[in-house]
Amino acid sequence: MSTLAKVVLGITVVLSVGTVIGVHVLQTLERERLRMGVYHDLERQKRKEENLRLLQEQIELTKQLESERERALSRNATNQF
Repeated sequence: MSTLAKVVLGITVVLSVGTVIGVHVLQTLERERLRMGVYHDLERQKRKEENLRLLQEQIELTKQLESERERALSRNATNQF
C-alpha cells in the first residue's frame, strides 16, 4: 500500500471516528436538554398555579374591601340623616 493511500485511509478513519463521537456527544446534549425542558415545564406549571392562587386571594381581598367600604358608606349615610 502506498504512502498516499495510508494517509487517505488514516484521515478517513479519523474523520469517521470524529463524526461518530460528535454525533454521540450531540445526542447526549440533546437528551439532557429535553430532560431539562421537562423540569422547566414543571417549574412553569408550579409558578402558574401559584400565580392563580395569588390572583384568587387578591380577588377575595378586593371583594372584602369593597364590602367594607359599602358598609362604611352606608353607616356614614345613615349617621348624616
